Amino acid sequence: MPTWLIVLLIVLVVVIGLIVLLYFAGKKLQKQQAEQQAMMEANKQTVSLLVIDKKRMKLKDAKLPDAVMSQMPKMARNVKTPLVKVKIGPQILTMFCDEKIFDQVPVKKEVKAEISGMYLMSVKGIHGTQIQKEQKKKSKFKELVEKAQEKAGAKPIK
Repeated sequence: MPTWLIVLLIVLVVVIGLIVLLYFAGKKLQKQQAEQQAMMEANKQTVSLLVIDKKRMKLKDAKLPDAVMSQMPKMARNVKTPLVKVKIGPQILTMFCDEKIFDQVPVKKEVKAEISGMYLMSVKGIHGTQIQKEQKKKSKFKELVEKAQEKAGAKPIK
C-alpha cells in the first residue's frame, strides 16, 4: 500500500474520532445548560432596580467579590461579559446580564427586572411595559442613498 494512502487513512480516522468526541461533549454541555436554565427559572425574582451603568468588560476588571471570582473558571475571567451596575434599595451591585437583553437595558432608568442571584434575566419598564430596543441613527450617506432611491422609484435598502 502506498505511503500517501496510509497517511490519508490515519488522518481520516483522527478526524472522525474528533467529530465523535465533539458530538458527545456537545450533548453533555447542552444537558448541563438545560439543567442550569431550569434552576435559574425556579429561583428568579421580580425586583425594582435602578440601572446605573452597563458595560461589556473582562471579569477580572469588574471588581466583583472574591467569592464570585474564585468560582469562575480561569479562562472565563479573560472573556468580555455583559455586566450591569444596578442599585437595588440601598445596595449597589454589579450583576451579570443575559446577552439577549443587554441592548434593551436602559441606562439611568428605574426598571422592573427578573433576577436570579447575580444574573439579570429580563427587563421591563417600571409599569410593566416592554422596553423597545433603541434604533441607531442612520449615517448621512445612507440617508442620501435612500433619498436618491426614492426619487428614482427603487426599493430602499434594508
